[in-house]
Amino acid sequence: MPVNGSQKDGGTFFLWIKFKEHRATLSRLTMKFEMMKNLFLPLILMCGFLGMSQAELNKYKYIIVPTKFETFKNENQYQTSTMIKYNLVENGFTAVYDNDMPADLLANRCLGLLLNLKDDSSMFTTKVTLTLKDCQSNVVYTTVEGSSKEKDYKSAYSEAIKECFKSLSGIGYKYEPSGDTAEVTVSFKNDVKRLEKAAEKDKDISFEDIVENKPQEKDKDIRFGDLAEDKIESNRQNVIQQKATLEEQSYKSMEPVQSNITKAENMPTVALPDVDYKTDDSGVLYAQAIANGFQLVDSTPKITLRMYATSQANFYIAEGDVHSGAVLKKGDKWYFEYYEGDKLMGQELNIKF
Repeated sequence: MPVNGSQKDGGTFFLWIKFKEHRATLSRLTMKFEMMKNLFLPLILMCGFLGMSQAELNKYKYIIVPTKFETFKNENQYQTSTMIKYNLVENGFTAVYDNDMPADLLANRCLGLLLNLKDDSSMFTTKVTLTLKDCQSNVVYTTVEGSSKEKDYKSAYSEAIKECFKSLSGIGYKYEPSGDTAEVTVSFKNDVKRLEKAAEKDKDISFEDIVENKPQEKDKDIRFGDLAEDKIESNRQNVIQQKATLEEQSYKSMEPVQSNITKAENMPTVALPDVDYKTDDSGVLYAQAIANGFQLVDSTPKITLRMYATSQANFYIAEGDVHSGAVLKKGDKWYFEYYEGDKLMGQELNIKF
């Protein structure tokens, strides 16, 4: 049946309407996809960032909280140290103050991260950021910036610190001890060296290898009994026959021999110099055992002195960056004595062994 012009126009118009509808549907789907992408991409990135942060923080056992931050003049000013330690404990961390560190942290400073408070406050807004640094002063983690418009400083810092901890609250921290490194030691120049743990040796050696140094393939048909007989014969050949005659015996006399050392003449006595003692401002110094003595480390941590043992108890030869002298104990107190020119100087030390 022939098709007239009006039918052709109607069919074309119908196809055009369908095309417009499909294009509108496709446009709506594209817009939805873009919206979903803009919504989920930041979430995916955030989850990845939190996962990496968690893995990094899980390496450390302690968070060290200073009792006095550099931005403040007084200890625990506005109760910032107390507030930070409280929030760390609430989020599952083991927090300690820098003046009360446990023994394992004193022996290995790299078990902990040092917390620092950065204050970017303006006249009307209190702004703080918290950073965590390792024993080599590398920044391991930085929180979001917390802010407050409270007029009271104590309330303002408390509110700002709580905002900082929003980025730490969802990390899910759990300490995971590392099994591939040994204790970290601090060298004399205050650099940190990581001593790699020795690899396990010969763990796959079999009992047969240990007994007879497992024969090569070409000797694989040799019986164990043959090897044992050869071993016994070799031992027989290596036996040394001892002769019980006077000529063959050696003898060393153990009779005391008179000494030719003469007693020294009485030496003239020397007047003891007066000591000019300085006021100690170094704080608590932690003694870490080293070869032949100790090294004294402050809470930075920085090595201030190295003490080498002598034959006299509680008397050490001391070496420092500026002065060298002696560390000795008088009564219940320790002192560092050294010379400045011709003047004997002394400084009381607060040593914690």
